[in-house]
Amino acid sequence: MTPRELYGRFALAEAVTWTLLILGMVLKYTGVSEAFVPVFGMLHGVVFLGYCVVTCFVWVDQRWPVGFGVLGLASAAVPWATIPFERRAQRSGRLAGGWRLAPGGERPATVPERVQAWSLRSPLLATLVGLVAVAALTSVLLHLGPPVPRG
Repeated sequence: MTPRELYGRFALAEAVTWTLLILGMVLKYTGVSEAFVPVFGMLHGVVFLGYCVVTCFVWVDQRWPVGFGVLGLASAAVPWATIPFERRAQRSGRLAGGWRLAPGGERPATVPERVQAWSLRSPLLATLVGLVAVAALTSVLLHLGPPVPRG
């Protein structure tokens, strides 16, 4: 899977989960049911974290400028903004080619590049580590409570 494919899938997934969360909120505040918000909220939160991890991963690989990488992360906080951001990255050539740090590619020079090179050499293990990290962060955030105080 190329950086373009990976990033495009997560950008779309993040937008879809925004849609589900907003739908759940509409159903809650129109009196239909409150049951959807916790489910869609959890799903959106997990995909949000995954999108942020993938954004950082692609940022390192594609050597995005700091401002562009931060904008990519910020796009996750605005409903549906990941799609136009991903398209902008694509149009500007910031998702071009394969993984530059894959086996046989460039030598990693920084700590983030070394982590990425390891991830590309051991994708299944790296995916497992990423899933555990997202699950752990999700658990911490659940323990801290919802982003907006109840009441």
